[in-house]
Amino acid sequence: MVSGITGESGRIVEHVFLYVAVISVALLCLITFLMIYFVIRYRRSRHPHPQDIQGNTWLELVWTLVPTVLVLTMFYYGLTGFTTLRKPPEGAMKVKVIARMWSWSFEYDNGAKAEILRVPIGKAVLLLLTSQDVIHSFYIPAFKIKQDAVPGMENHLWFKPTEAGTYDVLCAEYCGLRHAYMLTKVEVLPEQEFKTWYEAKEQEVKIAK
Repeated sequence: MVSGITGESGRIVEHVFLYVAVISVALLCLITFLMIYFVIRYRRSRHPHPQDIQGNTWLELVWTLVPTVLVLTMFYYGLTGFTTLRKPPEGAMKVKVIARMWSWSFEYDNGAKAEILRVPIGKAVLLLLTSQDVIHSFYIPAFKIKQDAVPGMENHLWFKPTEAGTYDVLCAEYCGLRHAYMLTKVEVLPEQEFKTWYEAKEQEVKIAK
């Protein structure tokens, strides 16, 4: 299995995560510094008879408005990323994903079926998810995408792989006793190699008919 950020969806999630993490760490450092400073600067040995502290309007505005603006930017950044992930690009290759206890099945537009999801590198892939029994959750950690497969309805998600390799597919929703065995792979192939495989599967479908 290849690890790391391997697609556009992964980069979108990673950028939002890093943005929130950097702000959180910066605030943690600032608050910790101020706490230590105040403990030392205003310790009882230096101020045995403390006086009442008067309010400061500007300071109160700053510590109210700055966090509010930061939270709003986090929300906006996260919302734009979510919106992008919910709108598949034009011309994305469609693959139907069928979940059942305890396996995944993939169906292509040419009628081909497979137990491993094979996709071409650099091509947007639109997954149409459904379930034959209970709720499952289709999860590819390397691409940082996850979506529930629900009986009686069709969900979707998309990704665009940028590196060839083999990646794990998991079920992230407890679905029964053999939930942990509900594993498969995504194989990202060079375009010509995928085309050869796709055409061969199409011929198999025609012969079977």
